[in-house]
Amino acid sequence: MLEREHMDVVIVGHVDHGKSTVIGRLMADTNSLPEGKLDQVKAMCAANARPFEYAFLLDALKNEQAQGITIDTARCFFKTDKRHYIINDAPGHIEFLKNMVTGAARAEAALLVIDAEEGVQENSKRHGYMVSMLGLKQLCVLVNKMDLVNYSEEKFNAIKSEYSAFLDQLGVQPASFIPISAREGVNIAAGSEKEMPWYKGVTVLGQVDAFEKPRGNESKPLRLPVQDIYKFTAQDDDRRIVAGNIFTGTIRVGDKVRFQPSGKESVIKTIEAFSAPERSEVEAGYATGVTLTTQIYIKPGELMVKVDEPQPRVSRRFRVNMFWMGRPPMVPGKSYKLKVGAASVSAQLAEVIQVLDASELTSIENKQQIDRHDVAECILECTRPVAFDLRNELEMTGRVVIVDDFEIAGAGVILEALGESESVMAEHIRAREFSWERGLVTRDERIARFKNEGRLIILHGEYGCGKRRVAKQLERTLYDRGHKTYYFGISNYFEELDHDVRTRDRAREEHLEKLGDLARVFVDEGTLLITTVTDADDYDLERLKMMCSPTDIFVANLGENQFSNFPINVALPYRPEMDEAIAAIVAELKAKQIIR
Repeated sequence: MLEREHMDVVIVGHVDHGKSTVIGRLMADTNSLPEGKLDQVKAMCAANARPFEYAFLLDALKNEQAQGITIDTARCFFKTDKRHYIINDAPGHIEFLKNMVTGAARAEAALLVIDAEEGVQENSKRHGYMVSMLGLKQLCVLVNKMDLVNYSEEKFNAIKSEYSAFLDQLGVQPASFIPISAREGVNIAAGSEKEMPWYKGVTVLGQVDAFEKPRGNESKPLRLPVQDIYKFTAQDDDRRIVAGNIFTGTIRVGDKVRFQPSGKESVIKTIEAFSAPERSEVEAGYATGVTLTTQIYIKPGELMVKVDEPQPRVSRRFRVNMFWMGRPPMVPGKSYKLKVGAASVSAQLAEVIQVLDASELTSIENKQQIDRHDVAECILECTRPVAFDLRNELEMTGRVVIVDDFEIAGAGVILEALGESESVMAEHIRAREFSWERGLVTRDERIARFKNEGRLIILHGEYGCGKRRVAKQLERTLYDRGHKTYYFGISNYFEELDHDVRTRDRAREEHLEKLGDLARVFVDEGTLLITTVTDADDYDLERLKMMCSPTDIFVANLGENQFSNFPINVALPYRPEMDEAIAAIVAELKAKQIIR
C-alpha cells in the first residue's frame, strides 16, 4: 500500500483579506477538522449571539494550542482524495518570510488572497514579489469576498488585469485566478454556477490538486548541510557520525564526498539510522547520518557534496537580493549573523547597490542603509568563507537569513559569488597601517634590548589537550631567559561561552577580532604574546595572520592537526610531556630567529 502524497502550501495576503476564512473552509469542506470542532464552534457562536464565521475555527484551534493540545495553527492540515496538504498560515508578510526562508515551512505552492472589495493592496504586491524572489513557481490568486461585490465579473477582471500586469514584471505566471467567497463556500470545494455562472475555471480544491509535486530533488547534485558531528567512545564504539538533512541528491555507500568550504574529502563508509534497518542509499528529504572511511576533522556548517558532481560556490563575499524586516536599519560596519544552509557566520553589509520599492518595483537611489521593509540588492561580506549555490541553480542552498540581536531581521537569495580583492577586512588593514604613527624607538633597537622579535604565539588544540598549561610554562621559560613576553589568558572566558550555542559563534568571532587587534599592538612593541585558541580552522588562523600583518604568527598544535592548508610551526602530542614541549617550541623559535 502506497502512502498518500503530501504537499506544503503557503497562504498569504493582506490583513483582513480572508486567509483564515479560506483555511477554515478548506478544513471544513474536506472534513479535516477534529471531530466535533465545527459543531462546537457553531454552538459557541449561537450561545454568544454571534454569526458563525469559518475564521473562528482557527481561533478555536489556537486556543487549544495555547492549552498544550496538539494543533499547530501555523501549520494546518487538510486532505483530498489525491493527497495530504500542510497549509502554512502566514499572518503577515514578515512572518511569511520567516516561515518561508528559514525552512520552517518549505512551501511548494502558494495561495495569495486579495479582497475583491478593497482590491490590490501594497502588501498584495509585496507578497507577489516575495513569492517570486524565493523561487515559488506555483501560485494561485484567490479574489475573495466576491459576495460583497455582488459576484461582479467586471470587478474580478479588473483585479485580475491589475495584478497580472504586476506579476508580469516579475516574470511570474500564476496557475489561475479564482473568484471565491470563502464565507459562503463559493468556489472552494463546490463551483459557482449559481453565483458566478460567468466563471468556468477550477475551484480552490481543484487547483491545489492540480499543483504538481516538484520531482527530481534526489537526482540533483548532493547538498547535505552538516548539522553536527557525533562522537562515540563507549564500549569500543569509535564511530564519528556526520549528521544533517539532505536538501538535494542521493548518498550511497562508497560515494566519494567533499566538505566545503574546508575542501576535505573522504568516502561514505556507512549510512546510519536509529532503530531502523541498515541502508546503503538515502535521498533528498531525509535527515541522516553517515560515517566516513577516513577520520577527517570537519565542523558543523560545512556542506557535504559529491566530488564528481557540480560544486557549490565558496566565498566570503556575495551579491544578494534581500528583504529587510528588522526595526533598526541594516547599516554598513555593523556585525550581523548570516545563516546559509547549516552555516552561521558573522557578516557585514559591504555595499548597497540599489534599494527597490517592492510594491511599485521602482528603484530608490543613493541609499546607504536598508530600512525596514526595503528590498535591496547589496553585497554581504562574511568573516570566513561559506559554501552556497546561486538562487537560480539550487534554491535551498541559495537562500540566506540575517539575524540581528537574536531576531531574524533579513532574508534573501544569493545572486552572485564575488572575489576577495575589495574585502572590508583588507580595507580595514590598509587603513590601519596607513594611519599607524610610530615613535622614535626602532624595531632593531627593541630586538637588541629584548633579544626577540615581537610575535603572536598560539597554542592550539581541543579542550583538555594541555595547551594552557604549556602556554603558561612557555611564558615563564622565555621570561626567565630575559625575553619580553606575556601570557594572554582571556580566552578562558570565551571557551566558557563556547558551550552556549546562542552566543558561541558571535563570541568566537569577537574574540578573534579582539585578539588580532590586541596582538598587532603587542607585537609591534616587541612582545612575545602567548595565548591559547581552541578548535580553530584554517580561516581563523588566516584571519589572525592578516590582522597581525606585516608580522607573521607562530602556531604550536597539540593533538590532532585540524588544518587543511595552514602550516603549523610545531606539532605536539595530546597532553605532551612539559619539558619536551617547551624544548620543541623554543628550538623552533630559535630556528626562525624569533628569539636570539
